[in-house]
Amino acid sequence: MSTVKFMSGERVPLEMHKVRMVQRVNLLPVEERLSAMKEAGFNTFLLKNREVFLDMLTDSGVNAMSENQMAAMLQADDSYAGSETFYRLESALSDMFGMKHFLPTHQGRACENIIAQTMVTPGSSVLMNYHFTTTQAHITLNGGKIEEIVIDEGIKITSTNPFKGNMDLDKLRGSIARLGKDKIAFVRIEAGTNLIGGQPVSMENMKAVSQICRAEGIPLVYDASLLADNLYFIKTREAEYKDTCPGDITREMASLVDVLYFSARKLGASRGGGILVNDDSIFLKMRELIPLYEGFLTYGGMSVREMEALAVGLRETLDMGVISQTPIFVEAMCNELIAKGIPVVTPPGGLGAHVDAMAFCDHIPQEQYPAGALAAALYIASGARGMERGTLSESRKPDGTDTLASMELVRLAFPKRVFTLSQVKYTADRLGWLWENRKLIGGLRFVEEPRVLRFFFGRLEAIGNWPNELAEQFRKDFGDSL
Repeated sequence: MSTVKFMSGERVPLEMHKVRMVQRVNLLPVEERLSAMKEAGFNTFLLKNREVFLDMLTDSGVNAMSENQMAAMLQADDSYAGSETFYRLESALSDMFGMKHFLPTHQGRACENIIAQTMVTPGSSVLMNYHFTTTQAHITLNGGKIEEIVIDEGIKITSTNPFKGNMDLDKLRGSIARLGKDKIAFVRIEAGTNLIGGQPVSMENMKAVSQICRAEGIPLVYDASLLADNLYFIKTREAEYKDTCPGDITREMASLVDVLYFSARKLGASRGGGILVNDDSIFLKMRELIPLYEGFLTYGGMSVREMEALAVGLRETLDMGVISQTPIFVEAMCNELIAKGIPVVTPPGGLGAHVDAMAFCDHIPQEQYPAGALAAALYIASGARGMERGTLSESRKPDGTDTLASMELVRLAFPKRVFTLSQVKYTADRLGWLWENRKLIGGLRFVEEPRVLRFFFGRLEAIGNWPNELAEQFRKDFGDSL
């Protein structure tokens, strides 16, 4: 934890766990990495896991489980209806959030589907600090539109603001006055705003947003998928909560909202998801959709083994030794990169380290997807798989032109309890080499472009011969090293 000090003064992330099970990974030669990247259409999502050395694509569903989670899976009750497993999970969620109703789903975007179908009407708007790709898709598919009202600091790469995910209160009031409260489906706060670098939201800001929403009679929805990181930042960056336990912070946050949902693939280090609601009428509307899209009300598309692991994982989320793990590793990676002159999002947030591809590849036009190109180049140079979080992750405008993202980021995610410090240093070293050779990286263009969520399975090709030239330079500089 961050309270442990080294005599040297060096800030080193200290793992609060020991490794008792391992999984082999492969580091292919650079020529094979080049071939794999071409075969994947320069989309890191389409790489096969056997081709990946360090999988930093996401923290979703790939966090390491604890021994207690693994043990809990053996007591699962696989009854279709009325399973004891469900009631154990429900009890854990009640203890954690103190909310009245729980509806299980198979993952976070399933929650978004249920919420959007229940609360979004054609022509309505959803106000939020910042959008997430699947959230926006579900809202627009149900005839709604989004407005982003994050503070201006939120979309600045370099900043000292400790809570860049905060909602701009003046913009919130202005949007309500302009649209009319009856035209607003709900206000949404995302903890650890994913697309702008995993930046947290302060408790102070949440309280203010809740007060405005309740005064106007507008539902407030909270995406708690990245709650663990946000809890850490509230405790370490918000002085009022320095001595408050994570459980008390969590229950206070939940008391401010009307609907709370989460992806268990992130929160709880399991798989699945859930919606928590206090209002009976909203609950009853959502309940009708669970059997239709997910499964019966006591499993909701999750396996009972996952539900048992989730119940334990949620309780572990309130342990500072657990919730500090990702933020301190992200900070260590960012410090390594900053020391090499590499532009990253600051202050370091949760979820992962975020490299500023717009500055890294300032010679590549944004229409040629610099973040996608940098993610592909990093894989060629290292075997590490990151994720593009930029224009590729947006959708085209009605006229067919690209929606240019506010930020062009390559996210290097840190699943909990998965990577070692040597692996962090290796990835930073290869990024350092790329930084020195960044002018070799070129742009990308689509050859197969899905209409919805194109970043998941679209295929691209390199503009020019830059991938081959990059691999040749790597071999020249590193010799027979992988």
